[in-house]
Amino acid sequence: MAPEKSSQAAAVVSDLDFGWIKKGEDGHARAGVLRTRRGDVPTPTFMPVGTQGVVKTLTPQEVEATGAGIVLANTYHLWLRPGPEVVAAQGGLHEFMKWSHPILTDSGGYQAFSLADRRTLSDEGFVFKSHLDGSKHHLTPEEAMRVQGLLGADIAMQLDVCPPGGAPREEIEAAVAQTTRWAHRSLAARRDGQAVFGIVQGGLHVDLRRRHTDELAELAFEGLALGGFSVGEPIEEMHRVVAEVAPHLPDARPRYLMGVGTPRDLILAIGSGVDMFDCVLPTRNARNGQAITRRGPLSIKQAQYREDRAPIDEACGCPCCQGGYSRAYLRHLFISGEMLVLRLLTQHNLFTYGRLVAEARQAILGGHFATFARAWLEPG
Repeated sequence: MAPEKSSQAAAVVSDLDFGWIKKGEDGHARAGVLRTRRGDVPTPTFMPVGTQGVVKTLTPQEVEATGAGIVLANTYHLWLRPGPEVVAAQGGLHEFMKWSHPILTDSGGYQAFSLADRRTLSDEGFVFKSHLDGSKHHLTPEEAMRVQGLLGADIAMQLDVCPPGGAPREEIEAAVAQTTRWAHRSLAARRDGQAVFGIVQGGLHVDLRRRHTDELAELAFEGLALGGFSVGEPIEEMHRVVAEVAPHLPDARPRYLMGVGTPRDLILAIGSGVDMFDCVLPTRNARNGQAITRRGPLSIKQAQYREDRAPIDEACGCPCCQGGYSRAYLRHLFISGEMLVLRLLTQHNLFTYGRLVAEARQAILGGHFATFARAWLEPG
């Protein structure tokens, strides 16, 4: 790995009022503090996904109560509706959605992957057909930075190329090279006062991932992310590559694993040195009737819960479990199509994730992360 550009990184942190400070480590696992202009965020941290400027079904106060100190919003969707200029005129995304803590915005690169049948790729960027009305939009590295600047995110992501899982090596190499070229253009177009993270690609090829890490570590990014995971590759292969690549990311900057994942995914990645996570799983699965617990997922739709008087998890501190709502009642609400159950399950799942990262942090600081991880991964 190329040596850390500590003097350059320190200058960027000073200018932006942004940085990451390591507070402790246990093996590769790290505990730290993400310092931003809108407050400190203890790491490891999980960022609930607020695609449209809202974590679905919850108020900002309810999201905060789950332990979340930072959320993710979606550049592509807010670019199309209501438009970044509208958000900027409302005082920026923080004021628009009434969230006073830090916000990270993605760049739209993942949407280019997920909407492959609606876009074309060139060296300049992506041309999209809107999923809303079919209108054409040109997303370049400069446009992605402009949009994120208007949104007022505390952390902006560079535009990247995300190849699908199982793509041939030649396609992945091309994506790495294109992402590096766009990294330079993204940094040149950055907004004053906005931190920018680079995105490491390379699929399941550890040599490509490490080479790309070295290339991006030379640039003035405030943090680096691992992108291009959970895109169709075998999960165990993802874990293997993250374990081999994450410890080689710059030690003095935050490490972010994008779009991942289950509690098991988080624990294994934290053990490999990852600091930041986001995923739609806890909120999306809640809306599909699934509660996430330390003993595994619980589908509230199942008939076995029709007369079950127990809460989802007696040890959970969320409003759903502490409020005395029984599994039988939650099943009744879900089968009846009542919206309350979606809110309660979303709160429960985000509380579970908040509890996981908070306990992981304490375990790292206490020097017993391996014991903590076994308790989550192998519940008795």
